Amino acid sequence: MASLRADILIIGAGVIGLTTAIRLAERARLAKQARPYERDLRIMIYRSQGPDTTSSYAAGAIFDPYMAEHKNDDLRDKRAEATRREFENLHSEGHVWARLLEGIEASRTPLSPPKWAPQLPRYRPCSRAELPPGFRSGWRYQSPLIEMPPFLDWLEQRLRSLGVKIEKRELKDLDQGFADADIVVNCTGIGARTLVPDNEVRPIRGQLVAVPNPGIREFFVEHVRDSYIGDTTYVLPHGDTLLLGGSAELGVSDLRWNSDAEEAIMRRCRAAFPVLAHVDPIDDFRRVGIRPHRETVRLEHEDFGERHLVHNYGHGGSGVSLSWGCADEVADIVADIHKKPRLSAPTP
Repeated sequence: MASLRADILIIGAGVIGLTTAIRLAERARLAKQARPYERDLRIMIYRSQGPDTTSSYAAGAIFDPYMAEHKNDDLRDKRAEATRREFENLHSEGHVWARLLEGIEASRTPLSPPKWAPQLPRYRPCSRAELPPGFRSGWRYQSPLIEMPPFLDWLEQRLRSLGVKIEKRELKDLDQGFADADIVVNCTGIGARTLVPDNEVRPIRGQLVAVPNPGIREFFVEHVRDSYIGDTTYVLPHGDTLLLGGSAELGVSDLRWNSDAEEAIMRRCRAAFPVLAHVDPIDDFRRVGIRPHRETVRLEHEDFGERHLVHNYGHGGSGVSLSWGCADEVADIVADIHKKPRLSAPTP
């Protein structure tokens, strides 16, 4: 049990839970400045595992909102744009883990750029000469590329500075959360499959290989029609380290390292970038994560009168790319909840 009952409880401490908590805490601080006579809101996060075992920790984390299914593309794009602006701001503040890089997204078949591509910063179509071997069409643009371990550390430091506490506690169901707060925000990712429960959430296993960077300074991402099934090729430079990918195994939640997948990733990346021919994987730098695939992101409010449940999960492979935009929406929902008169208040 929490030592002191919270006003808002966030369940889940991946990138979605942490960014959501930051937005809620920032709003609470602004409200306190406007009404200093009111007490501080108490915000708590429950995590079920350590920070280095979350799927967010394992993410390659190039800005790519199009790996999230959504029936409303405009809403997805709005959330993505808010997130991109936030990462650009963090880059401008000098955070080395928030890079802005140019690079190429390419297809192995002749393909016209998707309708969203020309909206990206510094967009232009590629000539065939710019493409790696085996690729037939592509386009260049600028994108945020986030180095997840230091980013997650920064998020937690920011939360501590805002007075948010993080406790390690695993809940059997969401109702348990109401014992500790009247407003519960569900950011459990793949855990929502059993905690809600929500059978629409399905695991997609992904694996990355890290190698020493031989001098690649631009990202490369393979464009495929279905990013949730099969293998892709991508090369993501994080300073002196390259993250190579990737894999997408729908319905698989095994976090053990797969040597066959590693060999396949190395084979594809070396074929596209011959400079990697003599670069070997870093043995103690292995990342496996489970993407929480859902037909659509679930961001909605369940109103139970004096108790409120806000869901924010199902982002698939675009959790990082939609994180800040979704966090803003949760903060708006909670602000509306606080404006409502409490049912227990005396009738005027």
